[in-house]
Amino acid sequence: MLSRARKALPDYFAILGGRARAKYLGCGALPEKAGQARSTLSSCRLCERRCGVDRDSRERGFCRVLEPRISSEFLHFGEEPEFVPSYTIFFAGCTFSCAFCQNWDISQNPKNGAVIRAETLARMINDTPARNVNWVGGEPTPNLPYILEVLTHVKKNIPQVWNSNMYLTEESMELLDGVVDVYLTDFKYGSDACALKYSNAPKYWGVVTRNHALAREQAELIVRHLVLPGHVECCTKPVLAWIAENLENVRVNIMDQYHPEYKARQFPDINRKLDRNEFKEAYEYGMKLGLNLV
Repeated sequence: MLSRARKALPDYFAILGGRARAKYLGCGALPEKAGQARSTLSSCRLCERRCGVDRDSRERGFCRVLEPRISSEFLHFGEEPEFVPSYTIFFAGCTFSCAFCQNWDISQNPKNGAVIRAETLARMINDTPARNVNWVGGEPTPNLPYILEVLTHVKKNIPQVWNSNMYLTEESMELLDGVVDVYLTDFKYGSDACALKYSNAPKYWGVVTRNHALAREQAELIVRHLVLPGHVECCTKPVLAWIAENLENVRVNIMDQYHPEYKARQFPDINRKLDRNEFKEAYEYGMKLGLNLV
């Protein structure tokens, strides 16, 4: 299994082996990127909602995030094998409002966490024995200025993983270029109607496919897809087919752990566990497409 991971993530493993440096260490423009990201907060356009709120004046957009709040940070042993142990930094707040969110207490409550100074978190990263830093949530996108500021203080040669729903603007993707080593993405829907219904995410397909293509140009990539009950045809198969056609040499994790959480009971079609045969159909379709499956 790890041999297939090494084939898809050679740069990541080169960093782990000390044969290469993490991208952010060689990014001379990192302070400038941090400053550019910080300037967007007066008219926030970090995610594709482009709320335009003045977060510096305590205006809240869709995500309701003001200052970055970290709900937890720890060594995670439940990620993909190539990442374990991963130093996961969970931010409160999210750019989506998924009806079935398993972390809804974090994602839908941007006040659920502690404010940690950038220099303090940088010291914690410098001291971690983990294989990587895993920026997650919730969603890391509203906290991009803070993340870049933290990295200006980090000296450790450690890969940076952007664990995201990929609903960023092109401007945010440009800021991440030359900083992120691996994009660990959540590609949820093959249908704009499903994305709007369950996550309140308009124009989902165009935004997320664009950003996956950009991510593959910038760095290495692992794509996660959670199979939703009753959505193999409208979501799973289009997502997997698009990956097979457009993303060369990426890892794909087809996930079967869906169970109804949060507000899923309000939607009868997803208010049930995933049927075993649904996952079997999804996984076999991925195999048929020749995807490099986790």
